Amino acid sequence: MQVSRIRALRGPNLWSRHTAIEAIVCCTEDERNIDNLPGFETRLRERFPELAMLRPLGHDEAVSMAQALEFAALGLQAQAGCPVTFSRTAQTVEVGTYQVVVEYSEEAVGRLAFELAEDLCRAAGENAAFDLDEALDRLRELDEDVRLGPSTGAIVYAAVARRIPYRRLTEGSMVQFGWGSRQRRIQAAETDRTSAVAESIAQDKELSKVLLHAAGVPVPSGRPVLSAEDAWAAACEIGCPVVVKPQDGNQGKGVAVNLATREQIEAAYAIAFEVSDEVLVERYLPGHDYRLLVVGDKVVAAARRDPPLVIGDGVHSIRQLVERVNLDPRRGEGHATSLTRIRLDEVALARLTSAGLTAESVPARGRRVVLRNNANLSTGGTATDVTDDVHPEFAAQAIAAAQTIGLDIAGVDVVCDSVLRPLEAQGGGIVEINAAPGLRMHLQPSFGKGRPVGEAIIASMFADGDDARIPLVAVAGTNGKTTTVRLIASILGEQGLRVGMTTTDGVYVEGRRIDTGDCSGPKSARNVLLHPGVDAAVLETARGGVLREGLGFDRCDVAVVTNIGLGDHLGLSYISTVEDLSVVKRVIVQNVTPVSGVAVLNAADPMVARMADSCPGTVTFFACDRNHPLMAMHRAQRKRVVYRDGDALVASGGGVEHRLALAAIPVTQKGAIGFQVENAMAAVAAAWALGVDWATIRSGLASFVNDAQTAPGRFNVFSYRGATLIADYGHNPDAIQALVNAVDNLPSGPGSKRSVVISGAGDRRDEDIRRQTEILGSAFDRVVLYQDQCQRGRADGEVLALLQQGLQSARRASEIQEIHGEFLAIDTALAELQAGDLCLILIDQIEEALDHIARRLAEG
Repeated sequence: MQVSRIRALRGPNLWSRHTAIEAIVCCTEDERNIDNLPGFETRLRERFPELAMLRPLGHDEAVSMAQALEFAALGLQAQAGCPVTFSRTAQTVEVGTYQVVVEYSEEAVGRLAFELAEDLCRAAGENAAFDLDEALDRLRELDEDVRLGPSTGAIVYAAVARRIPYRRLTEGSMVQFGWGSRQRRIQAAETDRTSAVAESIAQDKELSKVLLHAAGVPVPSGRPVLSAEDAWAAACEIGCPVVVKPQDGNQGKGVAVNLATREQIEAAYAIAFEVSDEVLVERYLPGHDYRLLVVGDKVVAAARRDPPLVIGDGVHSIRQLVERVNLDPRRGEGHATSLTRIRLDEVALARLTSAGLTAESVPARGRRVVLRNNANLSTGGTATDVTDDVHPEFAAQAIAAAQTIGLDIAGVDVVCDSVLRPLEAQGGGIVEINAAPGLRMHLQPSFGKGRPVGEAIIASMFADGDDARIPLVAVAGTNGKTTTVRLIASILGEQGLRVGMTTTDGVYVEGRRIDTGDCSGPKSARNVLLHPGVDAAVLETARGGVLREGLGFDRCDVAVVTNIGLGDHLGLSYISTVEDLSVVKRVIVQNVTPVSGVAVLNAADPMVARMADSCPGTVTFFACDRNHPLMAMHRAQRKRVVYRDGDALVASGGGVEHRLALAAIPVTQKGAIGFQVENAMAAVAAAWALGVDWATIRSGLASFVNDAQTAPGRFNVFSYRGATLIADYGHNPDAIQALVNAVDNLPSGPGSKRSVVISGAGDRRDEDIRRQTEILGSAFDRVVLYQDQCQRGRADGEVLALLQQGLQSARRASEIQEIHGEFLAIDTALAELQAGDLCLILIDQIEEALDHIARRLAEG
């Protein structure tokens, strides 16, 4: 078994909506059926007893090694605690070669699972050892390391529940919610509205106290100290007991409380000084340690925090009791679990010493042994939910404290006897204000019920019903995608929206190109959705990106499929037929927003029309022929259709019709260019689906000019010495036929000649390359063939030979010429043009070729 071409499908894809790892797996003849490998399945199950059934009960079809790998990769993740359920193995057109797809929740974990699954299958095949426990430990450790922490995760899950899209921006806790101009960002429990000044104030505990005291919020007295001796002096001024803590610390690091002797205070100073070179001594407030979570102007959760402790049983030592407490599955390292393991470190040992104990002491039955003076969860403490007990005046003081500092989300630490009474009435005080507070004590308290604090934070960021999305249109198809994208963008721009669009010639925001090259894949789509200056997105969605990585978005408002026709790029990536291709193009239709989303489909293309069954929203059909059976049925059902009626486009639905004169849509040249009429119909249907008013639709269509600047390589028309030049990126038989039909509709004078300049992309099938010149040979008098700069895997001269074969039965072409080099081929064709002639130039290097043509036009 050989595993190759491992890909991460990071968005909805050909197989499912799940993120997944896809691999190409080649099996030997025996490996195509594991029954040919005596004892293999038995050995596999011995090494991984929890492996799922490889074949359903009652079925006896062959199971390949690729399928065993699939189930192993999924099962290993599931056993490691990852929430994965989907996997699939598909036979390709190559015998013994399979596509294996396995869901992942974290990409790094999914890749490792594939690697370990391969090791497992190999071990079973060779009867070698495989350490399952070690493999699962590796997966768990990696998953814990890379997945979102509990605080960030709670906010993200709350957003997902509201169908707000999110994207993790770093390997840490930086997350974007929403798209474009409606996006918001968080880092852990900090939002993009959290002031850096407020965060700085919260970190400076002395400044926080000064501001809180000025605002009438009760705080303990104290001051900064410069040395251990100064710490003792401050304690004498305040009166013992005291608290010693770093002035800009967090998570309870370096904090020591209830200190009464000089020795304790000087030792605590040394520990605090290791955390920060600025140390604070303040009066110790007796009572319990409470944390109130303030979001906006509300206290959304409150917890009493207790220090880490063990309870003696008269038998076990303190060290043994700690080990037993740490067996609690809720306890782990760091912040990934709801509780943290208790550590017998220097601080804990010093606390024991002060109580006359050591780690080996055996406390009496029922004796509570406190292991730390502070109650932070990060040091092993516990939390009890008290949200329902908080007195309104108590809550008001916490809110006032957060607002005084300027924090939109704050963890307010209070020491007092109880939250049942106002803070002043019991002599308590606010001891600290925390930016980016940890949420796990409220999500999964040790005692009491968890609170939906993630939902509260999302509610503070987004109003009810706001999903933080911008209008998103995805456009797929064999031909016409780029022009359709540009037409839709023109309409939305006329509406006053700042439009971001991706095309095969770049990424554009408000008409300005911000990236070049083929940008029709998921990376460019994600970049547009990241852009804060984008109010609407129109995304050309090519097959390659869908196969390579999936979609760059979770769903779209409108999915447009222009056509499938005879297809393109067939034979690549196991897409061998137009049926295969239609399944890839259909992915955007399957992922329109349920109910409210719209698929705009070409009713005249059977493969496209069939996609209507996969749409979770509604369907708008378009076609030139209003009497096409699908169009007629849709109209009879009062559903939306767009069609051509003489010199106008008609949008009909719900008993209402809107007419748009083709003369007012320049790209169609008064309806003479059939494929542009279809592109205009698709754009009209998409804008209609987004609720754009008809005056804006008309204006957007009228203002769109199909020149080399606005739509490079898309039927750009020039005049050269009285002859007509057309530059186009036609690159498949359907596109060539559409161009020929368009040229036939253009006026031509008596005696005028037609010439065409063409090459062929080497990554097409032989028959597709030949078919292009078969079509052109019957429509043009002169054919100039040239070889592309990049042959895309073909031998030198191979493409030209195929193009020549296509011209062998040409009915019209009487002059055929071969040229090496695109620009020389263009010059050769231009040199022969006479006034009234027409020359179609099928360009390869779009920008370079158009620049070359522009220079020749200037010279002419």
